[in-house]
Amino acid sequence: MMKFLLAMSVLLVSMPAHAITRYNSTSMTCQEVQATIRRDGAAIMRYRSTRNPSLQLYGRYVSDDRFCKQEERAETVFIPSADRKSCPVYECKVVDFDDDFPIFRLRRD
Repeated sequence: MMKFLLAMSVLLVSMPAHAITRYNSTSMTCQEVQATIRRDGAAIMRYRSTRNPSLQLYGRYVSDDRFCKQEERAETVFIPSADRKSCPVYECKVVDFDDDFPIFRLRRD
């Protein structure tokens, strides 16, 4: 039994990790940003702050609710892209049950 546990732990350690991919949203069109997020399921997009260009901002954006935690849902936010100042994408936000009852939420497909 001990050999089995040792073998399983070695296998688990040797399995590849699935890292999230990082992109620069301002080097892509809005359509490319949305297609990349849809293809990967979730991606980190980096961009410069409009108020302080020396500050680099980033966020994790998802294709839909499946890539959010149980207590979160995908909500529309806007990030800059090469061709638009405001490209709509989804970001996971914590659900506040006092403000938003989930039964009345419309599905986005």
